[in-house]
Amino acid sequence: MIRIGHGYDVHKLVSGRKLILGGVEIPFEKGLEGHSDADVLLHAIMDAMLGAVAAGDIGQHFPDTDDRYLGADSTLLLAETGRILREKGYAVGNIDATVLCQRPKLKNYIPGMRCRIAEILKLEEDQVSVKATTEEGLGFTGDGSGIAAHAVVLVQK
Repeated sequence: MIRIGHGYDVHKLVSGRKLILGGVEIPFEKGLEGHSDADVLLHAIMDAMLGAVAAGDIGQHFPDTDDRYLGADSTLLLAETGRILREKGYAVGNIDATVLCQRPKLKNYIPGMRCRIAEILKLEEDQVSVKATTEEGLGFTGDGSGIAAHAVVLVQK
């Protein structure tokens, strides 16, 4: 059985926070605001994984009302999401994700993101695609107010 899931996440850029995307810290003057480390890329991937197996979303599994997840490292949440999939008898076939971000430029960090995601989920790097795009100055990502990510995940039983 093959299934697909789609995930989307967005967080506001603010001063005084580290910018973490795909489990990689990126030098920048702002970071993403959130209850956890606000890694929009990993959050979109987790939502896609959970959606593919009809297991809810990350808010259900890791609620922002639970202090256990205050400042949480999203790589640990991704590992737990992988465990949930395996428990349901599924394995990730591939991940295709896009980060929407005007600044900073992410090109040099994408290989590290792919490697980190593959490592956490015990995948080959060629099963993980991460892309980045600007929105040509349009909208909240274009004006630098926030960063968003979309992910599509194929799972198989």
